[in-house]
Amino acid sequence: MWYYKLFFVVCLSWVFLIPSTHQLQSYEAQLLLQLRKHLEYPVQLQIWENYTGDLCYLGPTPYMSLTCQDNSVSELKIMGDKPAKVSEFHGYAVPNQTLSQSFSIDSFVTTLTRLSSLRVLSLVSLGIWGPLPDKIHRLYSLELLDMKSNFMFGTIPPQLSRLVKLHTLTLDGNFFNDTVPDWLDSLSNFTILSLKNNKLKGQFPSSICRTTTLTDIALSHNALSGKLPDMSTLSNLHLLDLRENRLNSELPLMPKGLTTVLLSKNLFSGTIPEQFGSLNQLQHLDLSSNFLSGIPPAALFSLPNISYLNLASNMLSGSLADHLSCGDELGFVDISSNRLIGSLPSCLDKNSDKRVVKFGGNCLSVDIQRQHPNSYCKEKKRSGMKRTVVLVVVIGGSVILLVCLALGLLIFCRRKNSMGTVVQHTLPKVVTNNSPSGISSELLANARIISQAAKLGTQGAPVYRVFSLEELEEATNNFDRSMLLGEGSIGKLYKGRVENGSYIAIRYLPLFRKYSIRNLKLRLDLLSKLRHPHLVSLLGHCIDAVGPDDSTANRVFLVYECVPNGNFRAHLSETCPEKVLKWSDRLAVLIGVAKAVHFLHTGVVSASFSNRLKTNNILLDEHRIAKLSDYGMSIITEDIEKLEAKGDGPKSWHMTKLEDDVYNFGFILLESLVGPIVSGKGEAFLLNEMASFGSQDGRRRIVDPIVLTTCSQESLSTVISITNKCISPESSNRPSFEDVLWNLQYAAQVQATADADQKSEAASSQS
Repeated sequence: MWYYKLFFVVCLSWVFLIPSTHQLQSYEAQLLLQLRKHLEYPVQLQIWENYTGDLCYLGPTPYMSLTCQDNSVSELKIMGDKPAKVSEFHGYAVPNQTLSQSFSIDSFVTTLTRLSSLRVLSLVSLGIWGPLPDKIHRLYSLELLDMKSNFMFGTIPPQLSRLVKLHTLTLDGNFFNDTVPDWLDSLSNFTILSLKNNKLKGQFPSSICRTTTLTDIALSHNALSGKLPDMSTLSNLHLLDLRENRLNSELPLMPKGLTTVLLSKNLFSGTIPEQFGSLNQLQHLDLSSNFLSGIPPAALFSLPNISYLNLASNMLSGSLADHLSCGDELGFVDISSNRLIGSLPSCLDKNSDKRVVKFGGNCLSVDIQRQHPNSYCKEKKRSGMKRTVVLVVVIGGSVILLVCLALGLLIFCRRKNSMGTVVQHTLPKVVTNNSPSGISSELLANARIISQAAKLGTQGAPVYRVFSLEELEEATNNFDRSMLLGEGSIGKLYKGRVENGSYIAIRYLPLFRKYSIRNLKLRLDLLSKLRHPHLVSLLGHCIDAVGPDDSTANRVFLVYECVPNGNFRAHLSETCPEKVLKWSDRLAVLIGVAKAVHFLHTGVVSASFSNRLKTNNILLDEHRIAKLSDYGMSIITEDIEKLEAKGDGPKSWHMTKLEDDVYNFGFILLESLVGPIVSGKGEAFLLNEMASFGSQDGRRRIVDPIVLTTCSQESLSTVISITNKCISPESSNRPSFEDVLWNLQYAAQVQATADADQKSEAASSQS
């Protein structure tokens, strides 16, 4: 009888197990349908609609894959069609690319974490937006997390360090704007880190160098700065991609297993380490667009597996060895735009069928038409040596100066309150030479655009040139008053017409102190490099020389493109109702200007602050594209002595000017909300009125009626919030321009969605 009892127990257990298994499958199926609802029913998941069978048995598509194990979802992959890209033409993220404003990333992740057996999660280009919630760590079985090409921002949650099984983290193409995680060494299985195309800042974290399991590091197209540490401990590393950051150290030692190294468009300096010539697995090396100097190691060219070698646009100098040999796999070499001299080694012969070689822009004795004269490379070399000597002198002098300051601090503090200028005591300079803005002549001479936005701005831009005074006099009928467009604190602005019939704008700057021509030209050279789609293009200059030897100047003329459609202030005024901009158009203008100012702060060396931000200086072209004028004047005219007399040091000057731009932009935002600041509506009045934004009645009273009738409440609230922060009395509470830009782009996205919904409703009602 015992076997009957055993049979009965087994059957009973089987009966009890059936509902449990069925319930688990039903529970997870419901979770998947909830996820589909959270994602606002993307077309990629239409296959789930009305499907009555087990979702685990659905076949994969190119856009959706679902894998189950032990009656639970173990892999979920969805590829959407909402890439996180920004339209430069309209100035804000492409409409309808994000999920709607009702989307909650917190609720979405809460539902997601109930799929507790997930090992692989890939959610790409689905328009997911918001800060990634900490609770993502509840997916404790997760091995791969891929959420690239979405709109997530903020910090990468440190709680991800609890995912002990995680080996791949891919968050490319989002808007994360904090630092790179410094907890990666806590993940014992971690192999792939990919955070490309975000807005990450700060230094390269040292913990990465302790994560010895890593095979791939991809952090390109961010804003990382500082030193790149010794990487040689990463014995398993194959790919290192740090392109387009702001790393500014010498090149460190590298692990010998590397196959791809991409370090272009940074600020690396010094020589290329000889150790690079022993990386025998290396196939692809790109060190272009840095500040590397010296002769490249000959062994680089003969590495057994090297196929691509790009050393272009550096400061490499000297001669390549005649007996230089090239590896059999080497198919592309670019050594152009350096300072190399001598002959070209035979293995780099341009007539070779084995490889493509680019070598223009050097001083080589081959293909003379594409080379500089030898004096160019020798002169640069001498000036480089000069900079080294001067740097040593400056450092030594700074040490002595600090000792003197420590001994006589009380005397110094009293003196700087009574003296009109103490710039030589507080701003270290390589060459004084009447440099009122504290920017050394050597820095001005070697300033380099480091922003991709600069390259976008210069495409198709007119060539910068020097105008003669006679040309400008002819263009303005001897600066006739009828050609005067306006006059302000930085001089008169004239309209002119040149020989080809096109119009120009000429800014006459009377200089209140005499400048050396050389120093002034260096400053103008830097100013000419400030090219961006939302900056009024500087076309050239004219220096009026004075003195017996024409060595000094006391006035200068700046020649700009003529922007024909008036200024932003005029388009906010009810005096010209046909020109008044609706809310979405105002947002486009504000975003364009914010991009331009962010570029001026971060896109050039040295940065340009105190950019005279006001609605009068924002011009609109024939397509209503915003262009900022009167920017960069501090490079030429800033009177730092006044700041120094108030007791500000170099750091406080930098921060003060940065905050000035943020604060002044806050009032541009404010005018966009309430209309132009007219007589009786000064700063104090508007600051008091800011409290009115807190209520609907207050908004109706103070906000421009055009704005109220053309905006969505979410979009308006976002701009009001960032405006409050910009004009905060406490400078520490003011946002960065990066934060300002993100908020404006978000407000524009929300507005675009609201406008689209309104049009859809109108069309439905008509039908």
